[in-house]
Amino acid sequence: MFAMVLLVFFIGIVAIKARISAVKSKEISPKYFRLMQGYEAPEAITRSTRCFNNQFEIPLLFYVACTLYLALNIESKLGLITAWLFVGFRYIHAYIHLTYNHILHRMYTFWFAFISVMVLWVNLVIHQI
Repeated sequence: MFAMVLLVFFIGIVAIKARISAVKSKEISPKYFRLMQGYEAPEAITRSTRCFNNQFEIPLLFYVACTLYLALNIESKLGLITAWLFVGFRYIHAYIHLTYNHILHRMYTFWFAFISVMVLWVNLVIHQI
């Protein structure tokens, strides 16, 4: 889970830097950030903000599953492997999103992460039956 938290902090810093850079270069007015509307945001801001927001969607299922594994004292090699696969795919997904942003590559890494977290949950349920 800590590896995911590091990813969130890193993407947050990238998003903040993109905003500061866009304001300093006068690509966008600081007023845009009041409601995130009224101006056409530069791509770097939109991309980094969306990438940051993505870290609070599917990863939420990961955090809950990991917390349950810990709370229920479940030791599972499959759970550990799929948790690390999820984290790895999320790092790759974020890298793609923040750099060359190829939609097909992003989609594949999203689905691999999605399947990983699904396996994590199925394994959790099986261990509780």
